[in-house]
Amino acid sequence: MPVETPIEELHISEEPAVDDVPGPDTEALIARQREVDSGAVAYPRRLPFAPEEARGATIRDVDGNVFLDFFAGIGVLNVGHSNPHVLEGVHEQIDKLTHTVDFPTEARVEFIERLGERLPGDLAGNSKIVFGGPSGSDAIEGSIKLAKHNTGRHGLLAFEGSYHGTTAGALSLTAGKSYKEGYAPLLADAVHVPFPYSMEANPGGDVEAFCPAENCCREGSCARALDAVARKFEGAYAGHEDPAAIWVEPIQGEGGVVVPPEGFLEGLRDIADDNDAMLIFDEIQTGFGRTGEWFAADHWDVTPDAMTMAKGIGGSGLPVGAMAYHEEFDTWGPGGHVGTFRGNVPAFVGGIRAIEYVEEHDLLAHARAMGERIRGRFAELAEDVPEIVDVRGKGLFVGVEFRRDGEPTVDLVEEIQLECFRRGVLVWYAGREKNVLRLIPPLVVTEGQVDAGMDVISGAVEDVAEDHRE
Repeated sequence: MPVETPIEELHISEEPAVDDVPGPDTEALIARQREVDSGAVAYPRRLPFAPEEARGATIRDVDGNVFLDFFAGIGVLNVGHSNPHVLEGVHEQIDKLTHTVDFPTEARVEFIERLGERLPGDLAGNSKIVFGGPSGSDAIEGSIKLAKHNTGRHGLLAFEGSYHGTTAGALSLTAGKSYKEGYAPLLADAVHVPFPYSMEANPGGDVEAFCPAENCCREGSCARALDAVARKFEGAYAGHEDPAAIWVEPIQGEGGVVVPPEGFLEGLRDIADDNDAMLIFDEIQTGFGRTGEWFAADHWDVTPDAMTMAKGIGGSGLPVGAMAYHEEFDTWGPGGHVGTFRGNVPAFVGGIRAIEYVEEHDLLAHARAMGERIRGRFAELAEDVPEIVDVRGKGLFVGVEFRRDGEPTVDLVEEIQLECFRRGVLVWYAGREKNVLRLIPPLVVTEGQVDAGMDVISGAVEDVAEDHRE
């Protein structure tokens, strides 16, 4: 199909259609999986789901139940499952050439050019892009090497609530203790400081007095976080050498879709510049249109020195991890950063085709509109469900936090997720306390699907919340 194929024609249906779930074939397949698959398998333990076919924002399971997918493979399938324009190019490429390490191909060079033109701020037209491996963790590992190589320092600074992956270096930056249990020691001098988070107790009063940013936004949690970052560089008793770089998700994903205050990223830029450190944005989950801009950095007009990418950039779900960085940091010689699977040509074609589809159908604006529609429905729902204490996000990156009497309600979110599944909508959770409902639908989700999905989710939230109050 040509790129002109409208988003309304991509899906199995506009609404979910489920019987009792899980069905018998799903249960049988999950039982088979348990016999042979790794104990590390996680998702079927949370949701008893066995997919068979998927198109657009819909998935059919092995029992024939059709679900609305508001999860999108953790934000991988930004242009939808089995997008025909993307798959047409991928299929053609697979028949010709698939694996090239880093030898030049038309697809590789064009993909780099297309990505480079859409990078935030001064990175556009002044960057280099490197592929080190197929995953976001691989991209993070490359960014650690880049920062050390260019600064001569080895310290790492990241944030509480962050998630950057689970390979050794990436895991050092990831904040969650549960991911690290049993794997210490990791990289030395990796430190974590607070991320601005409105649901925590935050400083009040004259925060400008201790905020190191040139343009203080007067938000207490932001000032506290920036002060902590500055002290890790400038404090004589900070406890370690100055970090090589600051790693930050412009919007924290696993941490609960936490959107920072207006001045936070600009403040980080100031601190990095003042201390000859690199500023590295992790755009693995927020990138490639997820937030209604090509990259979340565009919302704040702040340019990082380097930016990691993965997930949606492969277009079809084929894996590719990448890092873009300003050309002044291109100090590697031949072989300075390598990886066997840095030449996934079908994924490059998928990324090119996805860019074409996003632009042909103005999916950035569509994502902003649909995200506002979803958050608006949750804001209305909060008037009747006091357990909803915050609705946040940008574009089709939505977080809804639940608390009761000020305390996180983990069991409530777990039951809401399961009830949504039973009614035919796939959603996930996030947050430091796992008390945030996270919605990351494909950018091709239609207005009708948003309304149908929100009808299901709203009903599930109301019913589960009422049961918990009894």
